Amino acid sequence: MTWPLLREELALLPGPKLADGQPSWTLHDPTRNRFFSIDWLTFEVLRRWSIADAEAIAESVSQNSTLSLNTDDVEQVSRFLGENQLLQTRPGTARQQAERLSKVRGSRFKWLLHHYLFFRVPLVRPDAWLGRWQSLATLFSSRSFAFLTLAALLLGLTQVARHWENFTASLVNTFTWSGLAAYGLALIVVKLLHELGHAFTAKRYGCRVPTMGVAFLVLWPMAYTDTNETWRLTSRWQRLRIAAAGIVTELGVAAWATLAWGLLPDGELRSAAFVLATTSWIATLAINASPFMRFDGYFILSDWLDMPNLHERSFALARWKLREWLFDLGEERPERFSPGKERALIIFAWITWAYRLVVFLGIAVLVYHFAIKAVGILLFVVEIAWFILMPIRQELRAWQQRWPAIRRRRRSLLSLLSLITLIGLAVLPWPGRISASGMLTPVAVWPVHAPGPAQLEAMPHAEGAIVEAGEPIARMVSPALLARRQTTAAQIERLRWLAASAGFGSDSRNRLQSTQEELATAEAELAGLDRELARYEPRAPFTGRLYDVDPDLHPGQWLTDKERLALLVGDKGYRVETYLDEEAIKRIQPGNTARFVSDGGEGAVLRLQVSHVDIDTTRVLDDGRLAAQSGGHVLVRERRGQLIPEQGLYRVTLAVESPIGALAGQSWRGTLVIHGEAESLAGRYLRNALSVLLREAGF
Repeated sequence: MTWPLLREELALLPGPKLADGQPSWTLHDPTRNRFFSIDWLTFEVLRRWSIADAEAIAESVSQNSTLSLNTDDVEQVSRFLGENQLLQTRPGTARQQAERLSKVRGSRFKWLLHHYLFFRVPLVRPDAWLGRWQSLATLFSSRSFAFLTLAALLLGLTQVARHWENFTASLVNTFTWSGLAAYGLALIVVKLLHELGHAFTAKRYGCRVPTMGVAFLVLWPMAYTDTNETWRLTSRWQRLRIAAAGIVTELGVAAWATLAWGLLPDGELRSAAFVLATTSWIATLAINASPFMRFDGYFILSDWLDMPNLHERSFALARWKLREWLFDLGEERPERFSPGKERALIIFAWITWAYRLVVFLGIAVLVYHFAIKAVGILLFVVEIAWFILMPIRQELRAWQQRWPAIRRRRRSLLSLLSLITLIGLAVLPWPGRISASGMLTPVAVWPVHAPGPAQLEAMPHAEGAIVEAGEPIARMVSPALLARRQTTAAQIERLRWLAASAGFGSDSRNRLQSTQEELATAEAELAGLDRELARYEPRAPFTGRLYDVDPDLHPGQWLTDKERLALLVGDKGYRVETYLDEEAIKRIQPGNTARFVSDGGEGAVLRLQVSHVDIDTTRVLDDGRLAAQSGGHVLVRERRGQLIPEQGLYRVTLAVESPIGALAGQSWRGTLVIHGEAESLAGRYLRNALSVLLREAGF
């Protein structure tokens, strides 16, 4: 077998010490501008690669170092070099290289898919330009400029505190068309400065910056700077400064923009300064500072921990831990860390998976809604398959490879039983318990009020007395109305006398006609006054019991307008009203039982039965006591004095079947639990998914 040769243009550079203290080296492929970190063992093998014999290389390393190697270790290094195209192409291996390259690239569909999900467009080659302007950039990275920036920030914050109302008003102005234009311009500027921060810092430490341009992540544009040569650096603190340079630059821009906002007059420049001082860098930090995607935050964390390929290493550790939890295979750890660090890396991997799941699902939904329907559905399926289903498939394939060991482990049986149990719990119908706030009110209730300022003559009934329909509840008198009635009655008597004494001449007939018209008007006014006075002697519209009678009421007492005297509660029973969303409405129907407990704990638990469910949503919440602002469960917004529900809600009425007891005579808010139809969790989610698909398909 012909021994493969290393490519002559490869460069071997010293690297930083690894976490276990052993030295490392960096292998640079200048053709592809790729860097490979290699450990001590690989370095010793490469030093002796010219021996051209695996057994001889292993023997030489074992004799001249403290390492103990065999031919398998040398062959593993050879495979690493071949898989990463670091060996010279020998005669007869061109076809193998082409097949390997074709396998890496994949099919045309895979190439198109990959370039839809992520691709780069290099725009400039800034390395020479960065070298010419490096002296100016050094001024902005000096300690003096840092202190000056801090002073600008403090002075700017002072101006913001003094003009806080104008500052908050500027936030509202950013939602106008001119404000959005200023935001777009400021965002372009700050992103350019962000990337220049990376580029100038890398150049200061002697790294070449070959390209800058725009990268597209699921067709979303983002600026990028090629700083791969930072792997040449042996100091992780230098790499850390390069990774953090973009965020530090934006924070510096925000500090100076804060000062500019305090000094500039109103206009577009001040709006742009406000955007730079607030929203743009906050949004940038929320994205770039996240270590869960391969943005600045990820590289900052990697360099700070001195752990290159942090995601891949934590993912491998988390997958190993998952297999141990499920199957107890006893496999060797991918890497060894301290117990605390191992737990932290596993937790970090799980958080990253959850974060990416939410982000990719969100991107998929946005792509679906903003693209053409058919294209949106296709891209949605692509993203779900690539980012979610494919990693699951790869892990299942790893389980398949370990199946002979998995089926022999007792832990595997326990995991299988747990899975069957979970599936059974998801499929098994569970009684639906729907909780909400509700209002307990009498079916028939009539509050007794004073119709106007009046004097109480009598209150014939006491608290708790039964009042028959048509029986007076109170007698009140209004002196002003009585005086008007007496005056009107006297006027009627006078007009009747004038009408009776009129003659038969033409003048008398004319006076008789006008007198009769005045008499009719006065009689109508008298009838209206009698009806008004009848309101001061309210009579029960139905048979009921009297509650909330003021014990301090006594004859002769003056009452104010609309003053409440008592509450008449009919004998037709009580009901509870609540409002539920569409999902809850699907699980209940008339006849379902329920329970009600008052918020204050008064009275016993009441048994209820659903009597009616509205078929249309409620546009206005009639009872504000069920609003979330008052302690209820309904989210509302106030508009023109009315409470408008934030989502579609249906009113549900329930009849009370048990004795009211201590709750009689009043309205009570409480907790309502309705026993809905039994339903499985899997069935609910499946029904929701099908309803969404049918709705989006236009059915």
